[in-house]
Order: sequence, then structure tokens, then C-alpha cells
Amino acid sequence: MKLTLYDCSTAPSPRRARILLAEKGVAHDTVQVDLRSGEQLGDAYRAINPQCTVPALQTEEGLLLTDNAAITAYLEARYPQPPVLGITPADKAEIASWQWRIEFEGLLAVAEALRNGSPAMASRALPGPVDYAQIPELAQRGLARVQQFFLLLNDHLAGRDFIAAGQFSIADITAVVAVDFARVVKVKPGDAHPHLQRWRAVMALRPSMAL
Repeated sequence: MKLTLYDCSTAPSPRRARILLAEKGVAHDTVQVDLRSGEQLGDAYRAINPQCTVPALQTEEGLLLTDNAAITAYLEARYPQPPVLGITPADKAEIASWQWRIEFEGLLAVAEALRNGSPAMASRALPGPVDYAQIPELAQRGLARVQQFFLLLNDHLAGRDFIAAGQFSIADITAVVAVDFARVVKVKPGDAHPHLQRWRAVMALRPSMAL
């Protein structure tokens, strides 16, 4: 069985999986799931992934992985080169710490602002099979968190080429996606973020980042 990625070309979460697969040079099939039309909530996709989310990765063993953490763990174990989770215990710990911070302080902050502030998501404040109403105050908090996240990354990247452990890692992948995703809530690096802008320009030279 060949690897199959259930993807959506316009969504940030599956982009993380696409970049990772490209960095590792892993051949796979792709099935597009149209989130704009609500295809993820239809019976056909629910039968594949009851969580109604993307990405989902069908492994060569027939296992379905439905979140980026599981997908990354699987791909790193199955295709260890090049490593993206670090090699030494210290490097693994540093990368894991920054990966968590970027998920929580970056990606989730953008999602909080978007899902609680976009009229198109009036009943879809959280992903998944259950509808949840928006909380407008969370949109404002999300925007504030995103702006603080950009300042955090900018300060951290002063004098650094990579997010963690002096090496390209999953933390860089997640940070690129978080920074780019923030455009949907009209936040992007500016004059106050020179180190963040430099790092993002270097990341753009990697072919995987065009995916």
C-alpha cells in the first residue's frame, strides 16, 4: 500500500504535512478534500476520517493518522533521513519545546482569531464533526496573541538561522506555516520584525516551502 495524504491545498494544517513529506523526499499519493464546500463533513470523507479534518495520512501499513503530531512521528521513524526532530537528547528536547510553543502561541492563536471572527465560520469555531458557535472576544484575543507571537519569534531569531538546536527542524516547518497563515487575519512581518523577515526569506529558498 502506498502512502496517501488527504490534503487541502488552501489550508495550513495539511501544508505542514506536505512540506514534511517533501523535505524527506517521500513519494505519496494525494487526495484533495475541498474544505470550502464542506466536503470534510460529508459521508464519504467521514467514512475515511470520522474526525472530519485534514491532513490525514494513510500509511503503508494501512494505519490512518489524523494529526500532524502523529504524521511527524511516523515519518521520522519510517524515513529517518533527513531528521527533523533532532538527534541528540538535548536537540530533541529543544526542538520539541519550540514546536509546542509555535503550535500553541502561533498556529492556535491565528485559528482563534479567524474562526471566531470570520462570518463564514459562524457555526464552525472549532474544526471537527461538531458545530461550535463563535465567541467574538476570542477573535480579539487571538489577534493580540498573534502579534505577540511575531515579536517573540523575531527576538528569538536574532543571530539564529533556525528556530531550534541550530538545525532545520519540524519547528521551522510549523513556524513558516504559522507566519504565512497569519495573513488571513491581516498580520504579517513588518519593520518591527527584521530577524523574522530574514529567516522567512531564507526558508523560502527551500523548494518544499513553495508547496
